[in-house]
Amino acid sequence: METHTEIIVTKGLGKSVATAEGDLHILAAVDLIIKSGESIAIVGESGSGKSTLLGLLAGLDTPSSGQILLNGKSITDMTEDGRAAMRNDLIGFVFQSFQLLPGLTALENVMLPLELSGNANAKSLALALLDRVGLAHRTSHTPKQLSGGEQQRVALARAFVTRPAILFADEPTGNLDSKTGAYIIELLFELNLENQTTLILVTHDPSLAARCQRTIRLNAGRLI
Repeated sequence: METHTEIIVTKGLGKSVATAEGDLHILAAVDLIIKSGESIAIVGESGSGKSTLLGLLAGLDTPSSGQILLNGKSITDMTEDGRAAMRNDLIGFVFQSFQLLPGLTALENVMLPLELSGNANAKSLALALLDRVGLAHRTSHTPKQLSGGEQQRVALARAFVTRPAILFADEPTGNLDSKTGAYIIELLFELNLENQTTLILVTHDPSLAARCQRTIRLNAGRLI
């Protein structure tokens, strides 16, 4: 029987920022266990701390208190270079705003993370992923020549091309119409299943959250 290990664990996780009025507490005492292969939706009102939590779990930001274990290693004790190396090894990202490099073609955008890690098969792997997301005919187009849905498909291909253990998605359908968004949701979960990735996404979309195995709700920086 397949066992799922704990891939992300947080203990007493908190994030505060200093303001003129005093400390603003964005997250407080977040205890969380996420197992490999799980799909998790993080939901809550705007300002509840969803994107902050996502950034902390991905090692893009550092907590004010508490600890984060990623694949058994404490990323809170790592240097920025150490966290970057961990991200390169384990993590893929999909953003609401696509975050494609405007001067690169679709193919070059998908190849980029492989080239940065020195993968000699970057082009063939990127072409295969673009074909998988239905964009084999758009490889030489730059982002401005692609629709929003096509740009997000390129972003999905780029996120999955390194076969990450964990995929973080921040409002992946937020900039898309409902029909295109539904297509992206299907594609995201198909790719996730094929790759056995742990999926953690922030969303306001109830239909997207419902597709996940588990929903985590935040209210004023606390899990409820």
